[in-house]
Amino acid sequence: DLELVRVLEDVVSVLVERGVIRYTDLPEAARQKLDQRAIARAEIEGLSGLLGDDEHHLV
Repeated sequence: DLELVRVLEDVVSVLVERGVIRYTDLPEAARQKLDQRAIARAEIEGLSGLLGDDEHHLV
């Protein structure tokens, strides 16, 4: 479920930001997956901006 994946990404992000865990504490495979998804999300958000869709985000 892609929505659950997004929730988990956000939870990890909050935990890292608050210093509860360190990003480097995560297994290498998890860090790579999170990095790949972050790049994909940034690309999608960039495309959304190009389309002028300020009200609806694809992510």
